[in-house]
Amino acid sequence: MQTPMAKLDDTLVRLGGVEKSFGAVKALVGVDLDIFRGECVGLVGHNGAGKSTLMNILAGVVAPDVGQFLIDGTEQRGYSPSGAKSHGIRCVFQELSVCPNLTVAENARVFHPSIRGFGWRRRAARLITEKLDEIFPGHGIAPSSLIADIAIGRRQMVEIARAFTVSDQPARLVILDEPTSSLDAQTAGQLLAHIRRSVASGLSCILISHILGEVLTTCDRIVVMRDGTVVAAGPAQAFDRARLIAAMGSAETKAERTTGPKAGLPRDGAPVRVRMRPARQQGDLELIAHEGDIVGLAGLAGHGQTALLLETFAASRRRNGRRNVTAPVAFVAGDRQSDGVFPLWSISRNIGIRSLAALRVGPFISQRLEDGLAGRWRARIGIRTQDTQDNILSLSGGNQQKALFARALASDARIVLMDDPMRGVDHSTKLEVYDLIRKEANSGRTFLWYTTETEELTNCDRVYVFRDGVIVAHLAGADVTEEQVIQSSFSGAP
Repeated sequence: MQTPMAKLDDTLVRLGGVEKSFGAVKALVGVDLDIFRGECVGLVGHNGAGKSTLMNILAGVVAPDVGQFLIDGTEQRGYSPSGAKSHGIRCVFQELSVCPNLTVAENARVFHPSIRGFGWRRRAARLITEKLDEIFPGHGIAPSSLIADIAIGRRQMVEIARAFTVSDQPARLVILDEPTSSLDAQTAGQLLAHIRRSVASGLSCILISHILGEVLTTCDRIVVMRDGTVVAAGPAQAFDRARLIAAMGSAETKAERTTGPKAGLPRDGAPVRVRMRPARQQGDLELIAHEGDIVGLAGLAGHGQTALLLETFAASRRRNGRRNVTAPVAFVAGDRQSDGVFPLWSISRNIGIRSLAALRVGPFISQRLEDGLAGRWRARIGIRTQDTQDNILSLSGGNQQKALFARALASDARIVLMDDPMRGVDHSTKLEVYDLIRKEANSGRTFLWYTTETEELTNCDRVYVFRDGVIVAHLAGADVTEEQVIQSSFSGAP
């Protein structure tokens, strides 16, 4: 890529010919990238394209094997996270880095060691609260809250706000890796508006997102990566959705689906698989899912959707009392680091853990059967790895999420609970998973699907909208639209 001559003096960061390998895997191959002052650069590409590795280099977390790396025209050697911070480079990682055993204020203090001495906790609380108020009005996050006790969406809000806070060192470049992956539409819009305000004031940003509409409407310039290299770049106005998808190496059209009538009504004669009511629910509304249903859970994040999924999972384990869940259940976690992957295990073992009965030979688990299961699903769902015996953390975040899908769909579960499962998953894989879910539903599997991406709800037969921990609306058929979901989220009467 050639740097525009008019912007040569505005270059904040320059990468030239950067390469990085992890064993036999070439994560980056000859990458050239310039970041100018006061611009927002969108970085897009499929899972495993090299985006996060490139950002880890900018954040000082990993070092390039070869290539040139300059900040303000000065070549960086011995670059580290402290060096990045001294240059005003901040990073919001896809896998959140806030400390779960500390409070919101204490996490701000970790990020700003200059806040010390008597009253440091009060000053740290004020710093992070002011930034949360600025970016996410009405956030409802107390600085005294323990990170482990708040939902993943709010944890993401804390991490984002912390990256924009300023104490003794200015922020010059903020890197945001899938920052809206656990945010609902309202809070995502608040963040994107803040990015534009920050860029207008002279800050530079890099926005990595699989939600292409966010990139097209927020960024000044877009860079597309594929297989560890830059394959397209230019002003955002030069791209549209179709061109971005083509540059990433995908077709625009969805694969042909085998769909049901999607009438939004109970299937004739289909048995009820799930019948649940939130604890505070009043009136007649309750969640009912029949065999073969795809049922969406919607509304603003943190309003009881995940709690209902967890209660449904718990109900499936009960052996006495009323049977609200009538078939085996699998759970696909959105917070994969806390609730999904087993970080010390291989990819094969992570996929096979829900299918142990089918993998047994006598009293032992057969590695041959385990590897065969993982291999089939690696090919079916497109997990980018050379060896399923590699550790699960060797995968990119999106590919780890694919492994969690494979775990659930490879099992005997007839009910699949999905807690915002597309976090960090690329556009092409999303389309493939949507089709896979529909085909599995047509074969009789039931899906309960909570998502913060309202456009995903069009894949559902029916949708229950939550507010303040209860169901406030039941949408079916043609009523399942983004506008109706948003209206119900705010106007439904709890």
